[in-house]
Amino acid sequence: MSFGRNGVMVVALVTMLASTAAAQAQQPKPATPATQAASGGIRIAFINAGALLKGMPGYAAAESLFAKEAEAAQGEAQKIRAAFDSAVANYQQSQAMMTASTRTAREKALAAQQDTVQAKLQAIQNRVGLRERELLTPMQDRLRSIIDGFRAEGNYAFIIDLASEASSNIVSYDKSLDITLRVAQRLAQTPAP
Repeated sequence: MSFGRNGVMVVALVTMLASTAAAQAQQPKPATPATQAASGGIRIAFINAGALLKGMPGYAAAESLFAKEAEAAQGEAQKIRAAFDSAVANYQQSQAMMTASTRTAREKALAAQQDTVQAKLQAIQNRVGLRERELLTPMQDRLRSIIDGFRAEGNYAFIIDLASEASSNIVSYDKSLDITLRVAQRLAQTPAP
């Protein structure tokens, strides 16, 4: 049986890979987060950040103010949409009586108006999002600071927010790892800036 030059190179490559894999299998593996957790090396805690945030002083007032401002913005957006819908309905009613050139011109005008409407609606949405961040960011920063303090004090590698979508796959956990009440007590003891 003749391998030729390419066949010899393939056999050499396979032999080299097999010896490398065998050598790696014999070396001790570095500790990974999973192996550290199994051996007690990593500490994890859980919180419900949403409940903590809602319980903070000033949250109810901020939420109420935001709801009023968001409702006003929604009303503004509805008026913009209604005006555009009215223009479209007006066009649809009268298009049968229009000449082709008039119809084309009106369609172009409606397309431009639709772009303007979309831009205005996006600006309203951006403004509402910005306002929400303005109202909540100071409270979120304070909460994050206290949670970071707990993480450092307790030498936790992770503090997982049970209210987050990212934690929706957590089916069960040791309830003693839930530090929500302790964080709430610290929040109550720490004066707001």
